[in-house]
Amino acid sequence: MGWYFIRHGAWRRHMACMIIAVVSSACFLTGYIIYHANVGEKSSGYTGWIAAIYFRYWLRMFCLLCDAALVIITLVQVFRRRWDRHKRIARWTIPIWLYVSVTGVFVYLMLYKWFPPGA
Repeated sequence: MGWYFIRHGAWRRHMACMIIAVVSSACFLTGYIIYHANVGEKSSGYTGWIAAIYFRYWLRMFCLLCDAALVIITLVQVFRRRWDRHKRIARWTIPIWLYVSVTGVFVYLMLYKWFPPGA
């Protein structure tokens, strides 16, 4: 929605969407880290074709790390009011963020719903 709003000149709505996106992502990351610090990882034990699919998600982890840095850099440009740089960096940030978000749902479904280890 934020991308849609900025494309249509609604920068205040864009800003609200981006604040919600960053805060919700930070909350999710915090909960994810706390959960896995207490419970541990559930991705071990896969074999066969499901392991071939799951372990190809190394690209997702690489993109996640890159995108975390890009989000911070994009936000720094906002605070400095460097809209030209913000726009240039955000063009890379949004597709990577969307890829990480969508594939994250598939990883969750694969780990906990479709093929839980030990099931």
